[in-house]
Amino acid sequence: MPKIDVAIIGASGYTGLELIKILINHPHFTIRYIATSEGGVSASELHPSLACVFEQDVQKADAKEVAKHATLAFLALPHKAAMGFAKELLDLHVKVVDLSADYRLELEAYEKHYCEHEDKEHLSEAVYGLPEIHKARIQNARLIANPGCYPTASILGILPFLPYLNKEAPIFIDAKSGVSGAGKKLTPTAHFVAINENMFAYNPLKHRHEPEIAEKLRQISAHAFEVNFIPHLLPLTRGMLVSSYLQTDETIDAKAVLRAYYADATFVRVRETPVEIKATAGTNFCDIFVTQKGKSLFVSSAIDNLLRGASSQAVVNANLMCGLDETAGIPMIAYVP
Repeated sequence: MPKIDVAIIGASGYTGLELIKILINHPHFTIRYIATSEGGVSASELHPSLACVFEQDVQKADAKEVAKHATLAFLALPHKAAMGFAKELLDLHVKVVDLSADYRLELEAYEKHYCEHEDKEHLSEAVYGLPEIHKARIQNARLIANPGCYPTASILGILPFLPYLNKEAPIFIDAKSGVSGAGKKLTPTAHFVAINENMFAYNPLKHRHEPEIAEKLRQISAHAFEVNFIPHLLPLTRGMLVSSYLQTDETIDAKAVLRAYYADATFVRVRETPVEIKATAGTNFCDIFVTQKGKSLFVSSAIDNLLRGASSQAVVNANLMCGLDETAGIPMIAYVP
């Protein structure tokens, strides 16, 4: 099978590096173009860990140049910056997997929580890139809105139980992430002195991923659940643990429901004991555990925030878009011990 040429735009961040690490060993994709806002360096200057492994020159991002070198592009850019670039690429007939929030939400919700949308033309055709829900649509898409890390872990944990939930009961989500989720830019809360041997909630009940979770659950269930989302920062480099608290209408066998729902899911592992971050670090797996007390459910999900929550999920989406096996090139062995 001929190799498929791809580009990475926004290669300087953690997700950009993870994309490079996956794609340099991918059996069907070849990295032909990598770029940042400035360019002018090599990949190993940008990320010293790539020395003697991947030495490609980093370009200054230019959509027309991308179109000359690649048929699919990964956008690891901040919100607002991504949509302008995506619009140009789509008009140049380049497929796009966007890792920002720019195409994840309906227009009203996006503009309420982010900024004015500058590419309404393509917003309606974007497919939300959670393969467990939209695999068939992803296979026929040319624009993928790669889900956020918190929504990925939260939605996957709640999905199997949506038909059984008490529609009057609020959903509570207690989520904890490693510091890499905050990106490379130094902030007061990500400073070593602030996070070392510490843990704290941030933006409780008003984090921008709450409307993403609520919107997707509404679209799937046709009911607007009250979603209460509280994220926390952990003194870890990578990883995410999400605990969801649910109420059902009647008593169900929650373990059986969870096993049946994900019986054929490639990248979801149903666990019989509470999940842990370390078991998914370095992989595209989402591990899920459920236990119950009558109609009360405790659902716990673990993912690698940089991989299942960003870069490896983006490559799974690209695999599906290009007619490849979804597992092609995807990391499956955890960073343990």
